[in-house]
Amino acid sequence: MPATDARIAAVDTYDIRFPTSRELDGSDAMNPDPDYSAAYVVLRADGPAEPAGHGFAFTIGRGNDVQVAAIHALRHHVLGRSVADLCADPGALYRDLTSDSQLRWLGPEKGVMHMAIGAVVNAVWDLAARRAGKPLWRLLADAEPEWLTTQIDFRYLTDALTPDEALDLLRRGRKGAAERTGDLLATGYPAYTTSPGWLGYDDTKLARLAAGAVADGFRQIKLKVGADLDDDVRRCRVARAAVGPDVRLALDANQRWDVPEAIRWTNALAEFDPYWIEEPTSPDDVLGHAAVRRAVAPVKVATGEHAHNRVVFKQLLQAGAVDIVQIDAARVGGVNENLAILLLAAKYGVPVCPHAGGVGLCELVQHLAMFDYVALSGTTEDRVVEYVDHLHDHFLDPVVIREGHYAAPTAPGFSAALRPESIARYTYPGGAFWAADAERTEGRTA
Repeated sequence: MPATDARIAAVDTYDIRFPTSRELDGSDAMNPDPDYSAAYVVLRADGPAEPAGHGFAFTIGRGNDVQVAAIHALRHHVLGRSVADLCADPGALYRDLTSDSQLRWLGPEKGVMHMAIGAVVNAVWDLAARRAGKPLWRLLADAEPEWLTTQIDFRYLTDALTPDEALDLLRRGRKGAAERTGDLLATGYPAYTTSPGWLGYDDTKLARLAAGAVADGFRQIKLKVGADLDDDVRRCRVARAAVGPDVRLALDANQRWDVPEAIRWTNALAEFDPYWIEEPTSPDDVLGHAAVRRAVAPVKVATGEHAHNRVVFKQLLQAGAVDIVQIDAARVGGVNENLAILLLAAKYGVPVCPHAGGVGLCELVQHLAMFDYVALSGTTEDRVVEYVDHLHDHFLDPVVIREGHYAAPTAPGFSAALRPESIARYTYPGGAFWAADAERTEGRTA
Protein backbone atom coordinates (compact mmCIF):
# COMPACT_ATOMS: atom_id res chain seq x y z
CA MET A 1 0.00 0.00 0.00
CA PRO A 2 1.24 3.55 -0.68
CA ALA A 3 2.57 5.27 2.42
CA THR A 4 0.73 8.29 3.76
CA ASP A 5 3.95 10.02 4.84
CA ALA A 6 6.00 9.48 1.67
CA ARG A 7 7.59 12.49 0.00
CA ILE A 8 9.07 13.23 -3.40
CA ALA A 9 12.76 12.39 -3.10
CA ALA A 10 13.94 12.72 -6.71
CA VAL A 11 12.97 14.53 -9.91
CA ASP A 12 14.89 12.74 -12.67
CA THR A 13 15.08 14.24 -16.16
CA TYR A 14 16.13 12.67 -19.47
CA ASP A 15 16.77 13.97 -23.00
CA ILE A 16 15.20 11.25 -25.17
CA ARG A 17 15.45 11.56 -28.98
CA PHE A 18 14.34 9.22 -31.75
CA PRO A 19 15.82 9.47 -35.29
CA THR A 20 12.50 9.82 -37.14
CA SER A 21 13.94 12.31 -39.64
CA ARG A 22 15.78 9.52 -41.42
CA GLU A 23 12.55 8.07 -42.81
CA LEU A 24 10.80 11.50 -43.01
CA ASP A 25 8.23 10.34 -40.45
CA GLY A 26 6.55 13.46 -39.08
CA SER A 27 7.61 15.70 -41.97
CA ASP A 28 5.45 18.70 -42.84
CA ALA A 29 5.70 22.09 -44.52
CA MET A 30 7.23 23.80 -41.48
CA ASN A 31 9.16 20.86 -40.02
CA PRO A 32 10.78 18.89 -42.85
CA ASP A 33 13.17 16.79 -40.75
CA PRO A 34 11.87 16.21 -37.22
CA ASP A 35 13.53 13.87 -34.74
CA TYR A 36 10.63 13.16 -32.40
CA SER A 37 11.84 13.69 -28.84
CA ALA A 38 10.68 13.72 -25.24
CA ALA A 39 11.96 15.89 -22.41
CA TYR A 40 11.12 13.21 -19.89
CA VAL A 41 10.65 13.49 -16.13
CA VAL A 42 10.17 10.87 -13.44
CA LEU A 43 9.03 11.74 -9.91
CA ARG A 44 10.30 9.24 -7.35
CA ALA A 45 9.12 8.99 -3.75
CA ASP A 46 11.04 7.86 -0.70
CA GLY A 47 8.44 5.23 0.21
CA PRO A 48 9.36 1.77 -1.17
CA ALA A 49 5.73 0.95 -1.99
CA GLU A 50 5.14 4.21 -3.86
CA PRO A 51 4.89 4.16 -7.64
CA ALA A 52 6.82 6.68 -9.73
CA GLY A 53 5.09 9.43 -11.71
CA HIS A 54 6.02 9.91 -15.38
CA GLY A 55 5.58 12.92 -17.65
CA PHE A 56 7.20 14.60 -20.64
CA ALA A 57 7.16 17.52 -23.02
CA PHE A 58 7.28 16.75 -26.75
CA THR A 59 9.84 18.40 -29.03
CA ILE A 60 11.30 17.55 -32.44
CA GLY A 61 15.02 17.28 -31.73
CA ARG A 62 17.39 20.22 -31.33
CA GLY A 63 16.39 22.18 -28.26
CA ASN A 64 15.17 19.16 -26.36
CA ASP A 65 18.05 19.81 -23.97
CA VAL A 66 16.64 23.29 -23.33
CA GLN A 67 13.26 21.75 -22.52
CA VAL A 68 14.90 19.26 -20.14
CA ALA A 69 16.70 22.13 -18.40
CA ALA A 70 13.39 23.96 -17.96
CA ILE A 71 11.86 20.90 -16.29
CA HIS A 72 14.93 20.60 -14.06
CA ALA A 73 14.48 24.23 -13.03
CA LEU A 74 11.12 23.32 -11.45
CA ARG A 75 12.42 20.56 -9.20
CA HIS A 76 12.65 22.74 -6.08
CA HIS A 77 8.86 23.14 -6.23
CA VAL A 78 8.40 19.37 -6.06
CA LEU A 79 11.18 17.89 -3.93
CA GLY A 80 10.09 17.15 -0.39
CA ARG A 81 6.38 17.56 -1.04
CA SER A 82 3.99 15.05 0.44
CA VAL A 83 2.99 12.46 -2.17
CA ALA A 84 -0.46 12.11 -0.60
CA ASP A 85 -1.02 15.86 -0.67
CA LEU A 86 0.19 16.18 -4.27
CA CYS A 87 -2.16 13.46 -5.45
CA ALA A 88 -5.10 14.80 -3.44
CA ASP A 89 -4.72 18.25 -5.01
CA PRO A 90 -2.56 18.47 -8.17
CA GLY A 91 -4.07 21.91 -8.72
CA ALA A 92 -2.11 23.28 -5.76
CA LEU A 93 1.18 22.41 -7.49
CA TYR A 94 -0.13 23.76 -10.81
CA ARG A 95 -0.90 27.11 -9.17
CA ASP A 96 2.48 27.20 -7.43
CA LEU A 97 4.33 26.53 -10.68
CA THR A 98 2.39 29.03 -12.78
CA SER A 99 2.69 31.67 -10.04
CA ASP A 100 6.45 31.50 -9.50
CA SER A 101 7.16 35.19 -10.10
CA GLN A 102 10.70 34.77 -11.45
CA LEU A 103 9.90 31.87 -13.77
CA ARG A 104 6.65 33.54 -14.80
CA TRP A 105 8.69 36.38 -16.28
CA LEU A 106 9.87 33.89 -18.93
CA GLY A 107 6.27 33.37 -20.10
CA PRO A 108 3.95 34.09 -18.63
CA GLU A 109 2.19 30.75 -19.16
CA LYS A 110 3.67 30.09 -22.58
CA GLY A 111 6.65 28.54 -24.27
CA VAL A 112 9.37 26.32 -22.87
CA MET A 113 8.66 27.01 -19.19
CA HIS A 114 4.93 26.39 -19.53
CA MET A 115 5.55 23.12 -21.35
CA ALA A 116 7.91 22.17 -18.52
CA ILE A 117 5.13 22.89 -16.04
CA GLY A 118 2.85 20.64 -18.10
CA ALA A 119 5.38 17.79 -17.96
CA VAL A 120 5.70 18.01 -14.18
CA VAL A 121 1.96 18.41 -13.59
CA ASN A 122 1.20 15.46 -15.88
CA ALA A 123 3.73 13.38 -13.94
CA VAL A 124 1.80 14.16 -10.75
CA TRP A 125 -1.46 13.05 -12.38
CA ASP A 126 0.25 9.86 -13.56
CA LEU A 127 1.36 9.27 -9.97
CA ALA A 128 -2.13 10.01 -8.63
CA ALA A 129 -3.77 7.58 -11.06
CA ARG A 130 -1.23 4.86 -10.28
CA ARG A 131 -1.81 5.28 -6.54
CA ALA A 132 -5.58 5.07 -7.13
CA GLY A 133 -5.20 1.95 -9.30
CA LYS A 134 -7.05 3.56 -12.21
CA PRO A 135 -6.26 4.76 -15.72
CA LEU A 136 -6.29 8.55 -15.74
CA TRP A 137 -9.44 8.85 -17.85
CA ARG A 138 -11.34 6.86 -15.24
CA LEU A 139 -9.82 8.74 -12.30
CA LEU A 140 -11.12 11.97 -13.85
CA ALA A 141 -14.50 10.53 -14.87
CA ASP A 142 -15.08 9.12 -11.39
CA ALA A 143 -14.10 12.34 -9.61
CA GLU A 144 -16.75 14.52 -8.01
CA PRO A 145 -17.55 17.62 -10.08
CA GLU A 146 -16.96 19.81 -7.06
CA TRP A 147 -13.38 18.51 -6.72
CA LEU A 148 -12.66 18.76 -10.45
CA THR A 149 -13.75 22.39 -10.38
CA THR A 150 -11.12 23.11 -7.71
CA GLN A 151 -8.44 21.80 -10.10
CA ILE A 152 -9.07 24.58 -12.62
CA ASP A 153 -7.45 28.01 -12.59
CA PHE A 154 -10.26 30.38 -13.64
CA ARG A 155 -7.93 33.38 -13.72
CA TYR A 156 -8.49 35.23 -17.04
CA LEU A 157 -11.46 32.98 -17.92
CA THR A 158 -14.46 34.30 -16.02
CA ASP A 159 -15.63 36.54 -18.85
CA ALA A 160 -16.20 33.30 -20.79
CA LEU A 161 -16.55 30.56 -18.16
CA THR A 162 -17.29 30.94 -14.45
CA PRO A 163 -16.73 28.32 -11.74
CA ASP A 164 -20.49 27.93 -11.35
CA GLU A 165 -20.90 27.31 -15.08
CA ALA A 166 -18.08 24.76 -15.02
CA LEU A 167 -19.63 22.96 -12.07
CA ASP A 168 -22.98 22.83 -13.84
CA LEU A 169 -21.38 21.41 -16.99
CA LEU A 170 -19.60 18.74 -14.97
CA ARG A 171 -22.71 17.80 -13.03
CA ARG A 172 -24.73 17.47 -16.23
CA GLY A 173 -21.89 15.52 -17.81
CA ARG A 174 -22.13 12.84 -15.12
CA LYS A 175 -25.62 11.82 -16.24
CA GLY A 176 -25.35 8.59 -18.20
CA ALA A 177 -21.62 8.25 -17.44
CA ALA A 178 -21.90 4.59 -16.42
CA GLU A 179 -23.51 3.63 -19.74
CA ARG A 180 -20.91 5.60 -21.70
CA THR A 181 -18.11 3.93 -19.75
CA GLY A 182 -19.48 0.57 -20.83
CA ASP A 183 -19.68 1.71 -24.46
CA LEU A 184 -16.14 3.07 -24.32
CA LEU A 185 -14.75 -0.18 -22.92
CA ALA A 186 -16.62 -2.17 -25.55
CA THR A 187 -15.95 -0.12 -28.69
CA GLY A 188 -13.25 2.45 -27.90
CA TYR A 189 -12.94 6.08 -29.01
CA PRO A 190 -12.91 7.10 -32.72
CA ALA A 191 -9.49 7.82 -34.23
CA TYR A 192 -8.17 9.33 -37.42
CA THR A 193 -4.69 8.78 -38.82
CA THR A 194 -2.01 11.12 -40.12
CA SER A 195 0.42 8.30 -40.87
CA PRO A 196 -0.26 8.22 -44.65
CA GLY A 197 0.05 11.97 -45.12
CA TRP A 198 3.55 13.10 -44.14
CA LEU A 199 4.85 15.59 -46.65
CA GLY A 200 8.06 13.70 -47.36
CA TYR A 201 6.27 10.56 -48.59
CA ASP A 202 6.02 9.92 -52.33
CA ASP A 203 2.68 9.38 -54.08
CA THR A 204 3.00 5.60 -54.16
CA LYS A 205 3.58 5.41 -50.41
CA LEU A 206 0.77 7.91 -49.81
CA ALA A 207 -1.73 5.88 -51.84
CA ARG A 208 -0.70 2.60 -50.26
CA LEU A 209 -0.90 3.89 -46.70
CA ALA A 210 -4.16 5.77 -47.29
CA ALA A 211 -5.88 2.69 -48.71
CA GLY A 212 -4.47 0.62 -45.88
CA ALA A 213 -5.84 3.04 -43.29
CA VAL A 214 -9.35 2.67 -44.69
CA ALA A 215 -8.97 -1.12 -44.69
CA ASP A 216 -7.94 -0.86 -41.01
CA GLY A 217 -11.20 0.89 -40.15
CA PHE A 218 -10.25 4.58 -40.14
CA ARG A 219 -12.95 6.91 -41.46
CA GLN A 220 -10.69 9.96 -41.62
CA ILE A 221 -7.10 10.53 -42.73
CA LYS A 222 -5.01 13.69 -42.73
CA LEU A 223 -2.53 15.10 -45.25
CA LYS A 224 0.18 17.64 -44.63
CA VAL A 225 0.01 20.53 -47.10
CA GLY A 226 1.47 23.98 -47.63
CA ALA A 227 4.85 23.67 -49.35
CA ASP A 228 3.76 23.75 -53.01
CA LEU A 229 0.20 24.16 -54.28
CA ASP A 230 0.64 22.04 -57.40
CA ASP A 231 2.08 19.23 -55.29
CA ASP A 232 -0.82 19.53 -52.85
CA VAL A 233 -3.39 19.32 -55.65
CA ARG A 234 -1.71 16.17 -56.95
CA ARG A 235 -1.37 14.60 -53.50
CA CYS A 236 -4.99 15.37 -52.58
CA ARG A 237 -6.10 13.77 -55.84
CA VAL A 238 -4.04 10.66 -55.04
CA ALA A 239 -5.40 10.48 -51.52
CA ARG A 240 -9.03 11.03 -52.50
CA ALA A 241 -8.77 8.31 -55.16
CA ALA A 242 -7.27 5.93 -52.59
CA VAL A 243 -9.87 6.46 -49.83
CA GLY A 244 -13.00 7.08 -51.92
CA PRO A 245 -15.66 9.77 -51.51
CA ASP A 246 -17.03 8.74 -48.11
CA VAL A 247 -13.89 8.91 -45.97
CA ARG A 248 -13.06 12.31 -44.49
CA LEU A 249 -9.89 13.97 -45.73
CA ALA A 250 -8.40 16.57 -43.38
CA LEU A 251 -5.58 18.94 -44.33
CA ASP A 252 -2.85 20.40 -42.10
CA ALA A 253 -0.79 23.45 -43.09
CA ASN A 254 1.23 23.60 -39.85
CA GLN A 255 1.07 27.43 -39.66
CA ARG A 256 2.70 27.88 -43.07
CA TRP A 257 0.54 30.65 -44.56
CA ASP A 258 -0.38 34.30 -44.17
CA VAL A 259 -4.13 34.84 -43.96
CA PRO A 260 -4.77 35.74 -47.65
CA GLU A 261 -2.59 32.82 -48.75
CA ALA A 262 -4.43 30.46 -46.41
CA ILE A 263 -7.75 31.47 -47.92
CA ARG A 264 -6.51 31.16 -51.51
CA TRP A 265 -4.76 27.83 -50.95
CA THR A 266 -7.61 26.21 -49.02
CA ASN A 267 -10.17 27.27 -51.62
CA ALA A 268 -7.91 25.86 -54.35
CA LEU A 269 -8.09 22.46 -52.60
CA ALA A 270 -11.84 22.61 -51.96
CA GLU A 271 -12.58 20.35 -54.94
CA PHE A 272 -11.27 17.42 -52.89
CA ASP A 273 -13.89 18.00 -50.17
CA PRO A 274 -11.51 18.57 -47.26
CA TYR A 275 -13.17 18.21 -43.87
CA TRP A 276 -10.93 20.72 -42.13
CA ILE A 277 -7.89 22.89 -42.68
CA GLU A 278 -5.64 22.73 -39.64
CA GLU A 279 -3.39 25.54 -38.41
CA PRO A 280 -3.84 27.63 -41.58
CA THR A 281 -1.85 30.54 -40.12
CA SER A 282 0.02 31.63 -36.99
CA PRO A 283 -1.33 29.85 -33.89
CA ASP A 284 -1.32 33.24 -32.11
CA ASP A 285 -3.48 34.97 -34.74
CA VAL A 286 -7.00 34.63 -33.37
CA LEU A 287 -8.52 37.19 -35.74
CA GLY A 288 -6.65 35.66 -38.67
CA HIS A 289 -8.22 32.30 -37.93
CA ALA A 290 -11.63 33.97 -37.79
CA ALA A 291 -11.06 35.56 -41.19
CA VAL A 292 -9.96 32.25 -42.69
CA ARG A 293 -12.97 30.49 -41.21
CA ARG A 294 -15.39 32.97 -42.78
CA ALA A 295 -13.70 32.73 -46.17
CA VAL A 296 -13.25 28.96 -46.58
CA ALA A 297 -16.58 27.61 -45.25
CA PRO A 298 -17.90 24.94 -45.48
CA VAL A 299 -14.33 23.68 -44.94
CA LYS A 300 -13.86 23.73 -41.17
CA VAL A 301 -10.98 25.41 -39.36
CA ALA A 302 -9.13 23.38 -36.71
CA THR A 303 -6.37 24.61 -34.45
CA GLY A 304 -4.89 24.38 -30.98
CA GLU A 305 -1.83 22.13 -30.91
CA HIS A 306 0.43 25.20 -30.63
CA ALA A 307 -1.95 27.41 -28.66
CA HIS A 308 0.02 28.56 -25.62
CA ASN A 309 -2.65 28.38 -22.95
CA ARG A 310 -6.33 28.43 -21.99
CA VAL A 311 -6.57 32.18 -22.72
CA VAL A 312 -5.81 31.68 -26.40
CA PHE A 313 -8.45 28.95 -26.58
CA LYS A 314 -10.90 31.28 -24.84
CA GLN A 315 -10.29 33.95 -27.46
CA LEU A 316 -10.57 31.50 -30.38
CA LEU A 317 -13.98 30.46 -29.08
CA GLN A 318 -15.16 33.98 -28.24
CA ALA A 319 -14.17 35.22 -31.70
CA GLY A 320 -15.86 32.36 -33.55
CA ALA A 321 -12.47 31.57 -35.05
CA VAL A 322 -12.50 27.78 -34.85
CA ASP A 323 -14.78 24.87 -35.73
CA ILE A 324 -12.59 22.20 -34.12
CA VAL A 325 -10.63 22.60 -30.87
CA GLN A 326 -7.38 20.64 -30.88
CA ILE A 327 -6.00 20.21 -27.39
CA ASP A 328 -2.48 18.89 -26.89
CA ALA A 329 -1.62 16.98 -23.72
CA ALA A 330 1.96 18.30 -23.58
CA ARG A 331 1.74 21.88 -24.89
CA VAL A 332 -0.22 23.71 -22.17
CA GLY A 333 0.15 23.36 -18.40
CA GLY A 334 -0.88 19.74 -18.13
CA VAL A 335 -4.14 18.07 -17.15
CA ASN A 336 -5.40 20.99 -15.08
CA GLU A 337 -5.25 23.47 -17.93
CA ASN A 338 -6.65 20.98 -20.42
CA LEU A 339 -9.65 20.49 -18.13
CA ALA A 340 -10.28 24.23 -18.41
CA ILE A 341 -10.03 24.06 -22.21
CA LEU A 342 -12.39 21.08 -22.41
CA LEU A 343 -14.90 23.01 -20.31
CA LEU A 344 -14.56 26.10 -22.51
CA ALA A 345 -15.22 23.96 -25.60
CA ALA A 346 -18.24 22.38 -23.91
CA LYS A 347 -19.59 25.82 -22.96
CA TYR A 348 -19.33 27.02 -26.58
CA GLY A 349 -20.53 23.75 -28.11
CA VAL A 350 -17.39 23.19 -30.20
CA PRO A 351 -16.13 19.61 -30.69
CA VAL A 352 -12.67 18.64 -29.45
CA CYS A 353 -10.43 16.56 -31.74
CA PRO A 354 -7.08 16.27 -29.93
CA HIS A 355 -3.68 16.58 -31.55
CA ALA A 356 -1.48 13.53 -31.08
CA GLY A 357 1.12 13.60 -33.83
CA GLY A 358 4.27 13.02 -31.80
CA VAL A 359 6.08 10.63 -29.48
CA GLY A 360 3.77 9.70 -26.60
CA LEU A 361 1.07 12.21 -27.42
CA CYS A 362 -1.36 9.47 -28.46
CA GLU A 363 -0.73 7.71 -25.17
CA LEU A 364 -1.55 10.84 -23.16
CA VAL A 365 -4.36 12.60 -24.94
CA GLN A 366 -6.58 9.54 -25.35
CA HIS A 367 -7.27 9.82 -21.61
CA LEU A 368 -8.47 13.42 -21.89
CA ALA A 369 -10.77 12.65 -24.82
CA MET A 370 -12.23 9.64 -23.04
CA PHE A 371 -12.89 11.67 -19.90
CA ASP A 372 -14.61 14.29 -22.05
CA TYR A 373 -16.86 11.64 -23.60
CA VAL A 374 -17.73 9.85 -20.38
CA ALA A 375 -18.17 12.77 -17.99
CA LEU A 376 -18.44 16.07 -19.86
CA SER A 377 -19.58 16.31 -23.49
CA GLY A 378 -21.22 12.87 -23.49
CA THR A 379 -20.72 12.39 -27.23
CA THR A 380 -18.22 11.25 -29.85
CA GLU A 381 -20.15 12.80 -32.73
CA ASP A 382 -17.71 14.62 -35.05
CA ARG A 383 -14.93 13.88 -32.55
CA VAL A 384 -11.79 11.91 -33.33
CA VAL A 385 -8.34 11.62 -31.76
CA GLU A 386 -5.31 11.79 -34.04
CA TYR A 387 -3.22 8.64 -34.37
CA VAL A 388 0.26 8.10 -35.79
CA ASP A 389 1.67 4.62 -35.98
CA HIS A 390 5.26 5.00 -34.78
CA LEU A 391 7.20 4.87 -31.49
CA HIS A 392 4.44 3.27 -29.40
CA ASP A 393 6.62 0.24 -28.71
CA HIS A 394 8.81 2.40 -26.46
CA PHE A 395 6.02 2.78 -23.89
CA LEU A 396 5.07 0.35 -21.14
CA ASP A 397 1.34 0.94 -21.79
CA PRO A 398 1.13 1.74 -25.52
CA VAL A 399 -2.05 2.71 -27.30
CA VAL A 400 -4.09 -0.03 -28.90
CA ILE A 401 -6.09 0.67 -32.07
CA ARG A 402 -8.93 -1.61 -33.14
CA GLU A 403 -11.06 -0.95 -36.20
CA GLY A 404 -10.11 2.71 -36.28
CA HIS A 405 -10.78 3.24 -32.55
CA TYR A 406 -8.58 3.78 -29.51
CA ALA A 407 -9.14 0.94 -27.05
CA ALA A 408 -9.73 2.38 -23.57
CA PRO A 409 -6.62 1.96 -21.39
CA THR A 410 -7.14 -0.21 -18.33
CA ALA A 411 -3.69 -0.04 -16.69
CA PRO A 412 -3.31 2.48 -13.85
CA GLY A 413 -1.71 5.81 -14.75
CA PHE A 414 -1.45 8.26 -17.63
CA SER A 415 0.24 5.78 -20.05
CA ALA A 416 3.34 8.02 -19.96
CA ALA A 417 6.06 5.61 -18.78
CA LEU A 418 8.85 4.82 -21.24
CA ARG A 419 10.52 1.42 -21.25
CA PRO A 420 13.84 1.44 -19.36
CA GLU A 421 15.62 -0.09 -22.35
CA SER A 422 14.35 2.72 -24.61
CA ILE A 423 15.59 5.33 -22.16
CA ALA A 424 19.00 3.66 -22.10
CA ARG A 425 19.18 3.39 -25.89
CA TYR A 426 17.84 6.79 -26.97
CA THR A 427 19.04 9.20 -24.25
CA TYR A 428 20.97 11.94 -26.04
CA PRO A 429 23.89 12.08 -26.59
CA GLY A 430 25.23 9.19 -24.50
CA GLY A 431 22.60 6.50 -25.09
CA ALA A 432 23.60 3.39 -27.00
CA PHE A 433 22.00 4.46 -30.28
CA TRP A 434 23.39 8.00 -30.32
CA ALA A 435 26.84 6.97 -29.13
CA ALA A 436 27.07 4.40 -31.92
CA ASP A 437 25.73 6.95 -34.40
CA ALA A 438 28.41 9.45 -33.36
CA GLU A 439 31.09 6.78 -33.88
CA ARG A 440 29.75 6.02 -37.35
CA THR A 441 29.73 9.70 -38.24
CA GLU A 442 33.29 10.16 -37.01
CA GLY A 443 34.35 7.12 -39.00
CA ARG A 444 32.89 8.55 -42.22
CA THR A 445 34.59 11.92 -41.72
CA ALA A 446 37.97 10.56 -40.63
